[in-house]
Amino acid sequence: VQLQASGGGLVQAGGSLRLSCLLSGPTFSSYTLGWFRQAPGKEREFVAAIFRSGASTHYADFVKGRFTISRDKAKNAVFLQMNSLKPEDTAVYYCAGSSSLITSTIRDARRYRDWGQGTLVTVSS
Repeated sequence: VQLQASGGGLVQAGGSLRLSCLLSGPTFSSYTLGWFRQAPGKEREFVAAIFRSGASTHYADFVKGRFTISRDKAKNAVFLQMNSLKPEDTAVYYCAGSSSLITSTIRDARRYRDWGQGTLVTVSS
């Protein structure tokens, strides 16, 4: 499975961006998909995830109410709508997927099997 993230860019604080991640391969419906981010000098951290059914989503506390994760089976894609962006949201954002995740492991980057290349989001103040 290959994942390709896109949609990053430069935006002013308070603005919005929509990240996309396209999956290749026949496993989309069986994959739980997540977004992580890594800021310079910091460790990679969990942002959001959506289970394969699409019925259950999980968010890091620092993005609740601002970011929304969704998936589109027809497009083999997962999206991250980011609103009310803050300078501290500046990071490289990665999409990731795995078929073996459960609620207790969905925030653990080590549990994700496949990763995209990352897309840079820069929020100016």
